[in-house]
Amino acid sequence: MQAIVMTATGGPEVLVLEEIPAPRAAAGDVVIRAEAIPVLFPETKLRAGEFPLGVEPPLVFGFQAAGVVTEVGTDVDPALIGRRVTVATMRFGSYAEFVSAPADSVTLIPDGLSSVDAAAVLMSGSVALPLLETAALTGAETVLIEAAATGIGSYLTQLAKEYGAARVIATAGGPEKAEHARKLGADEVIDHNDPEWTTRLRETLSGTTLDVIFDSIGGTTALDLLDTMTPLRGRMLSYGWLSGAPAQLTATDLITRGLTLTGCAGPDWLTRVANARTATLQRAATGTLTPLIEAVLPLDQAAHAHQLIEARSPLGKFILRP
Repeated sequence: MQAIVMTATGGPEVLVLEEIPAPRAAAGDVVIRAEAIPVLFPETKLRAGEFPLGVEPPLVFGFQAAGVVTEVGTDVDPALIGRRVTVATMRFGSYAEFVSAPADSVTLIPDGLSSVDAAAVLMSGSVALPLLETAALTGAETVLIEAAATGIGSYLTQLAKEYGAARVIATAGGPEKAEHARKLGADEVIDHNDPEWTTRLRETLSGTTLDVIFDSIGGTTALDLLDTMTPLRGRMLSYGWLSGAPAQLTATDLITRGLTLTGCAGPDWLTRVANARTATLQRAATGTLTPLIEAVLPLDQAAHAHQLIEARSPLGKFILRP
């Protein structure tokens, strides 16, 4: 079969199309014939060596895929064969014509939802739902969604008012993304490429405060935002660090303002994300969550997709199709 092999850590050029043997289903696993493979932002960081891989290359790259089950291992229900599903690999291996993954990662794709749409919405939508549940919005609160035009932020923006936000302020990088965030449901948008964007935020708030911040930028910006938050009930949900570092805060910073920070990470959090996959795909199938797709590319264009993601140009997912 054809697969994209990561030959080393480095630039997108380390992703190379190769012919390798197709996987077989080990005990507790399934094998699918991949129809749609999402290219995920964290994958670009792993490929570049910014995060530890945990294994040495060469390796077949990628973490998620959607397709049709062709084989099951022992202790796996054979009724899955022929079903359309999404899977998440244990480590890597999804940028390929055939993908092996644990059976407990399987999520059935609802009728009426394409494999491409399922692949596009799976990761970001499954993070957005537990974030919104954790925020416990009351119906009268103002929220800030960072990086609201793409990825997880774009699904938070779609759903925030349904989950109880009264006012949605968003950040986005540049005019095109700002306009996209407005279309997704933001009331006001601030360009976070502006070095003074936190000042613009204060001007936008005009004396009001933020009840909830969905923080995907992290770094020192998080500290700058604390004085914009509602004392005693303001809460920050930290789930990413596009700045290159998590939120740079101390307990003193939070306690003296009566604020809370929830770190949305770790094994228990990932279990919540995995448990949200079925609801995410059902929402996409019924139209209450819109999958966002930038382009569908041939499998051999994986390196090009990584280049475009690193340029921060896309508004939706790149999907690889074997």
